[in-house]
Amino acid sequence: MRIVHVVTLVSDDGAYGGPTSVAAGQLEECAARGHDVTLVSLWRGRSLAPRRVGSVPLRTRPARSLLPGRFTGLMHPLLLGDMWRAMGRADVVHIHAGRDLVSLAALAVAALRRRGFVAQTHGMVRPRRGAAVRLFDRLYVPLLRRARGCLVLTEQERRHVAEVIGAGGPPLLTLPNGVRPEQVGDGVRRPREREVLFLARLHPRKRPDAFVEMAALVHRRVPDARFTLYGADEGVLPAVRRLIVAHGLQGVVSYGGALEHAEAVRAYGRAAVYVLPSVDEPFGMTVIEALSAGTPVVCTDSCGIADELARRGAAVVTDGSPRDLAEAVCDLLTDEDKRVALAAAGRRAVAEAFSVHAVTDRLEDIYRRSCSARPPAMTRG
Repeated sequence: MRIVHVVTLVSDDGAYGGPTSVAAGQLEECAARGHDVTLVSLWRGRSLAPRRVGSVPLRTRPARSLLPGRFTGLMHPLLLGDMWRAMGRADVVHIHAGRDLVSLAALAVAALRRRGFVAQTHGMVRPRRGAAVRLFDRLYVPLLRRARGCLVLTEQERRHVAEVIGAGGPPLLTLPNGVRPEQVGDGVRRPREREVLFLARLHPRKRPDAFVEMAALVHRRVPDARFTLYGADEGVLPAVRRLIVAHGLQGVVSYGGALEHAEAVRAYGRAAVYVLPSVDEPFGMTVIEALSAGTPVVCTDSCGIADELARRGAAVVTDGSPRDLAEAVCDLLTDEDKRVALAAAGRRAVAEAFSVHAVTDRLEDIYRRSCSARPPAMTRG
């Protein structure tokens, strides 16, 4: 099959997060199975855009901010032509669709090209009541409803998407995110006994401030523990730095900036514990990446896969308070047997439920069933 994916942004700092890494991972596995794959996206970085993301050919244009918003208004006029040409020869179009101009353009081009397409919303399409969102949705929702299937991560996301698109929309198909376990296997794992890691965007929902509050509590009980935050700043870094100073944690808690994927893999391998304090996390791709690296994970009960991980004994699930996070981290730092057991359960969970191999088996079946015939031509409504 000739498979084209569209995602809003590829960047050298990983700012767009899960949707980009998921798209690249899915396409790499599809390419390994003999499919002809292409990724279409905007690019933002300090250097020229790469021709490939891993083994995946990339068609891209420099990101320009045409409307307000960190990602919502990003676009480049020539990307429309790239989409048109790529989709014209595609058997399958897969759009990683948020509420943004790139996603809107991709949905419109796929419809005009009369290509069967699937949409994957990554927790980004939720009921919203603002005037700007309602105006945007007058164009966006009718196009999203033309998808042959809409891929969702969790039951909560299923409910959100169903509310947005209404009755009679495309089937909502559950597809978890997946990682390639061998990319972060045993050969990479060289943990520092007392290093605790945060690796996510520095965004209020990710709660890096709670990570620092947790670090202050852990440091009292485990004085030699060290804490590192990595990720693109989305407005929270000044508050994080003030908290570090307020708690006297200079030299104990550090910020290392944004990481490219290969650097992130090495960071997981160095950490004794990975902590994601996020609330309402739709899935938690970094959680799966850490588990795949053999790193014990502490997360919150509002992470989309928390129940599954708890059932498998694959992560420590907390209520998200700094005190509960600190209790979990202290237990792991001071009990090597518990760390080893949790890491082993995490690797099993990835292999059984969250490997890219299993996910792509399901994805190929969706492609064959959903995109084998062309949709009807667009009509004016």
